[in-house]
Amino acid sequence: MSRIGKQPVTIPAGVEVTASATEVVVKGKIGELTQSVDPNIEVKVEENQVIVTRKNDTKDSRAKHGLTRALINNMVKGVSEGNKIVLELIGVGYRATNQGQVLDLSLGHSHHIYFQIPEEVKIVTESVKGKAPVVILTSADKQLVGQVAAKIRAMRKPEPYKGKGVRFRGEEIRRKAGKTAAS
Repeated sequence: MSRIGKQPVTIPAGVEVTASATEVVVKGKIGELTQSVDPNIEVKVEENQVIVTRKNDTKDSRAKHGLTRALINNMVKGVSEGNKIVLELIGVGYRATNQGQVLDLSLGHSHHIYFQIPEEVKIVTESVKGKAPVVILTSADKQLVGQVAAKIRAMRKPEPYKGKGVRFRGEEIRRKAGKTAAS
């Protein structure tokens, strides 16, 4: 049986969870999220816990049991604490600014890149002299904020020789040795 799926999700104060046969709705101080539920998965809200069970033991049900529990847990954490991803722009002349929900990136190309951020994601850009520019993304939806961060990173992935590019804060870049001079 699924080890993750068996664990109940505790509901913190200020978060409201309602479950029907087809979807789960989680409301909190940061926002409201909904998730559809597979018909073979049963979600019950008891006191301050969400319990996820499966109706049968098919391979598909076993796979979705732990997934559903993890998605509900991410929703509960998202509406109570929020999800935050920090991107660093490493490279000479790399800059980031934002006007509302439009991110303006200068990543060493011949032109600026303008990226429209979804309304659910809040964006902050910081540029401190002597440090790499930083883009901070926050949202209640973990999947959405991760996807937006991945799209921004894909515009200039870190390269292995000098490490220049857009990277997640704390990400380790595998470095390669460059050419050696002929003697």
